[in-house]
Amino acid sequence: MSLNAKWLDSASCDAARMGRENPDVLISVVGPTASGKTDLALAIAEQMSGEIISVDSVQVYREFDRGTGKPNPEERALVPHHIIDVCDPHDAIDAAQFVTLADRAIADVRARGRVPIVCGGTFLWMRALLLGLAPIPPGDESIRRELRTLADSQGAESLHAMLRQVDEASAERLHPNDFVRVSRALEVFRISGKPLSVWHSEHAFRGVRHPHRMIGIDQPRDVLDARIRSRIDGWMAAGWVADVQNLIDRGYLYARAMGSVGFAEIARALEEAKQGSIALDTQALTQQIVSKTRVFVRRQRTWLRDETITWYPTV
Repeated sequence: MSLNAKWLDSASCDAARMGRENPDVLISVVGPTASGKTDLALAIAEQMSGEIISVDSVQVYREFDRGTGKPNPEERALVPHHIIDVCDPHDAIDAAQFVTLADRAIADVRARGRVPIVCGGTFLWMRALLLGLAPIPPGDESIRRELRTLADSQGAESLHAMLRQVDEASAERLHPNDFVRVSRALEVFRISGKPLSVWHSEHAFRGVRHPHRMIGIDQPRDVLDARIRSRIDGWMAAGWVADVQNLIDRGYLYARAMGSVGFAEIARALEEAKQGSIALDTQALTQQIVSKTRVFVRRQRTWLRDETITWYPTV
């Protein structure tokens, strides 16, 4: 479902004007999943000779294409995009690594006389880029190996259960199949004795790394629900289940991106069907993904309430 062309032109012109008036300010397009962030960022980029810096913890991974909202080849040919398809599915990338990549991309775009436009829905990464990072302890490879061995022998869910015992807030936020993030949260607790959620809350992102203006698309709830449904229906019809099965067959069951909404539900359904416990019901699976996405969107809305954002109502 595309955004209204007249609305898109008006919103992008206004955002571009803000950017021209304050060339040192980083325009940052935010909003819930399926709200139309990519369309707006593309329109602004065309107005300003801009390039888009993606802030998305799934789009960074190669191979995970359908189901991620990645801009299509035509969109990427129209406007250069950065920090998409830069990691192998087995690679771990955290907010600090993302910030390094984003800072480098922003500097490169500006050095070429172009305008960087930040766009994405991974709000922890967005905050880290714009406002700074909590001073979380660095990783410990020996702990990571130990947790990987445990996940291989007892399943990723066993790590999630361990995390719930020491950091319930992080366990609530993370999917049981998200091995990389769950493992990192356990690693931080093992190293520091302090839950990852506490590290984040104590820092509270009180600095400013980049002067910025956040802009967002204010979609009515019923419109956003319809956009979510349309997007997921389209991905399912185009072969999303087969894509996930192919990724599993290639050894990516415990890849970080497989823990994201949609991929996790499909992977679980495929495993249950394989074991013969429950037949794969595509219609029920689609509805489950739609419901999980709506829950995720509610969490995104909660984060967005805490930010200073220029909202563009669509009605």
